Amino acid sequence: MEDLPDPLVWEILGRIRKNVDRNSASLSCKRLYELDNDHRRSLRVGCGLDPANEGLMSLCLRFPNLSRVEITYSGWMSKLGKQLDDQGLLILSSYCPYLTDLTLSYCAYITDAGLRHLASCSRLSSLKLNFSPRITGCGILTLAVGCKNLKTLHLVRCINVCSAEWLEYFGRLGTLEDLLIKNCRAIGEGDLIKLGRGWRTIKRLQFEVDPNYRYMKVYDRLTVDQWQTQRIPCESLLELSLVNCVINPGRGLATVLGKCRNLEKVHLDMCFGVRDSDIIGLACVSSKLRSLSLRVPSDYSLPLLMNNPLRLTDESLKAVAENCQLLEEVRISFSDGEFPSFSSFTLNGILRLVRMCPIRVLVLDHVDSFNDEGMEALCSSNSLETLELVRCQEISDEGMQLVAQFCRLQDLRLRKCLGVTDDGLKPLVGSGKLRLLSVEDCPQISERGLQSAARSISFRQDLSWMY
Repeated sequence: MEDLPDPLVWEILGRIRKNVDRNSASLSCKRLYELDNDHRRSLRVGCGLDPANEGLMSLCLRFPNLSRVEITYSGWMSKLGKQLDDQGLLILSSYCPYLTDLTLSYCAYITDAGLRHLASCSRLSSLKLNFSPRITGCGILTLAVGCKNLKTLHLVRCINVCSAEWLEYFGRLGTLEDLLIKNCRAIGEGDLIKLGRGWRTIKRLQFEVDPNYRYMKVYDRLTVDQWQTQRIPCESLLELSLVNCVINPGRGLATVLGKCRNLEKVHLDMCFGVRDSDIIGLACVSSKLRSLSLRVPSDYSLPLLMNNPLRLTDESLKAVAENCQLLEEVRISFSDGEFPSFSSFTLNGILRLVRMCPIRVLVLDHVDSFNDEGMEALCSSNSLETLELVRCQEISDEGMQLVAQFCRLQDLRLRKCLGVTDDGLKPLVGSGKLRLLSVEDCPQISERGLQSAARSISFRQDLSWMY
C-alpha cells in the first residue's frame, strides 16, 4: 500500500460504502488513516455522540472536507446525554467550509439561533429538518437570506414554522427545486401561492397536511383572486405529491393541476375535493406522465354521491389512458371505510389503463371492483412486470391460477387477500416464472405452499388485522 499513488488509494477508499468498514480500513495503517481523513465527504452521527458538541468538534477537525452531514436523535432519551444544540451548528458552520447537504432529525434543542449560524454556509444547497419544534419561520427566513444556493428544503413536523415571509423570499430568490412540507401545522395549502415566480424552478413538490391538526382556513377574496388570476409558472414541475390536502375549485392547488406540462410523477393521497375535471385537466396537459398514484376515501363511492361532482369515476381513468401514453406505474387505493368502493373506479376503467398504456407496475389496494375477470384480462398485457394486490377480496384461486399465463410478470405481491389459498399458487410451483413472490397476512396461504413458486420468496403471517 505504501507504494500506491494517492489517487489510487482514494479510489479504493471510495469503493468502501459502509462507514464501519471505512473506519476499520483507516485504522490499518497511518497512511490510510490520513488519506481517509482528507477523503471522507459524508458523516452520520446520532445518540452515541456524547458529549455532543465536543464530539462533533473532534470529528470536524479530523474530517476537514465534509460536504454531507446527517445528525439524527431517533430514539433519544435524556439518559443518553445532552443533544446537539445551537453551539453544535456553530461548529459545523465554522469547521465545515464545504458543507452542502445537512440533515437534522429529532434535534429538539435546535432553535432559530442555530439556523442563523448555518446562514454563513454559503455552499449549503440542501437542508432537511425532521421534527425541530423550536424552529420558527424567522429562522427559515434567516437561512434563506444567507444561503443563496439552497435548492432542497424539507420541513417535517416543524410545528412552529408558519409561512410568513420565508416562502415569499424563496419565491423572489428563485433557487428552490425540491420543496417538502409535511405535517407543519401552521402552513396551509393556500400559502403556496406565496412562492410566486419561484414556482418556475420547482421540480419536486411534496405537501402533506397533518389530519389530526387540520383547521379549515378561511380564504379571503383577495387570496382566491390571486390563485385565479396569477399565472403559476409550474412548467418545470416533474413530481407532485399531495397528502390530506383540500382541493377547492378555482383556487389553491386545483389551479395548479391543469398547468404542469412536464409532470412525470403524481401522487394524490386522501385529497378531499378532487374531481374528475381536475384529473382530466391534469391528463390533458401532462403527456409525459410516467407514474400515477391515487388514494381516495372509500366513502366517496357511496351511491348517494353518484351525481356529486366531487366523485372520481372512470372518466378520469379514460382521460389518463388516452393522453398519457408513457404511463408505466399505476397505484389505485381506497382507504378503510364503512362502505365498499364498488361504485367508483370500475373494472373497465382500470383495464382501459392497462390496455392503452405500457403499464409495468400495477398496485391495487382495497379495490373491490377488481376480480377474477380482471386477472384474466391482465394475461394479454405485454408490459406488466410487477403486480401487487392488497385487500382485493374478489380475487379467488381461479383468478390467481392465471398468473402463470402472464407474459412478462416477474414480481407478485399479495397482502391481506382472503380469497386466495395454496391451490391458487400451485401452477407457479416449479415453473421458474417469478423472480419474487411476497405473501403477507393472507390467512389461507401457508409458507409450505410457496416452496419453489419463485426464485425469491418472502412470507409473513400476522392476522391481528382481522380482529
